[in-house]
Amino acid sequence: MAHTEPTANSFAPAVERAAPSVVNIYSTKVITRSYNPLLDDPVFQRFFGRAPVPRQRLESSLGSGVVLDRDGYIVTNHHVIADADEIEVALRDGRSAHARLIGSDTLTDLALLRIDLAQVPAIALGDDQQTRIGDLVLAIGNPFGVGQTVTLGVVGAVGREAPGISTVSDFIQTDAAINPGNSGGALVNSAGELIGINTAIYSRSGGSEGIGFAVPVSTVRQITAQLREHGEVPRGWLGLELQELTPQLAASLGLEDTGGALVAGVYRGSPAARAGVQPGDLLVALEGRTFQRARDALAALATLPREQEVRLTLQRGGRRIETRATTIRQPD
Repeated sequence: MAHTEPTANSFAPAVERAAPSVVNIYSTKVITRSYNPLLDDPVFQRFFGRAPVPRQRLESSLGSGVVLDRDGYIVTNHHVIADADEIEVALRDGRSAHARLIGSDTLTDLALLRIDLAQVPAIALGDDQQTRIGDLVLAIGNPFGVGQTVTLGVVGAVGREAPGISTVSDFIQTDAAINPGNSGGALVNSAGELIGINTAIYSRSGGSEGIGFAVPVSTVRQITAQLREHGEVPRGWLGLELQELTPQLAASLGLEDTGGALVAGVYRGSPAARAGVQPGDLLVALEGRTFQRARDALAALATLPREQEVRLTLQRGGRRIETRATTIRQPD
């Protein structure tokens, strides 16, 4: 499809290009309501009879997704389909189909689905590296289940950290209205190209307050490719818990520099523990790459593959220590 530019007074061409590829996702799971364990007591049953059979009910949730290619692969958020027993996808053209979960990744909150329908409209992928603060963007999704809706905003920040959402600190921030049901929907540029997957909002009320976060399309490409091949993202794990080194913490530890990531905890029996890493150490480099902030170190750790030996540079007191650890699959 030809490159589409907005007209002077309308973004309709961009919407016409992107909207057919944005789908509604309905997921259901069976919830079993348990009863009080006291009802299993023989003394209780003697007076009140046998315990009732646990009741089951269906719990449904809604969200959005984006068709990535004509083979029927759809990206959405992990939290949209988490623990779902059934997933239904509804296209803008009125068709619907059951979706199969290919894989999901909790760290980036992305999931990959597939539907068996012919001639599904795939979205055009943009380049989030070209996204600038102040660019106009459109959020397309299914807020509150009212049906496909388009909202307009600007890019407020790039490479944004979203505390409490993910350790990945590379979100696109926008003030385009994102509400419950928009999760997994498309953030597109003025040409109708996908630049991000709407994931979360910062809100005190539960509704849109002008701060929304989208996973950049470059991350979407990388994660969905691994989900398609492996059904998961085969990340390595060292067993480290890190936190930011504030000036106050640095002063209390007798450190002159606040660069690096403070080791807040080490999991027992983990590769980091076997390598001699201790709580209170300062992680200053990974494979020779230095860090100024803990979030940069966390992002680097999240990209490590399994079964890879890595060199850790630590500062303990006034000493520099180098050690090696081999990543493993993270325990459940």
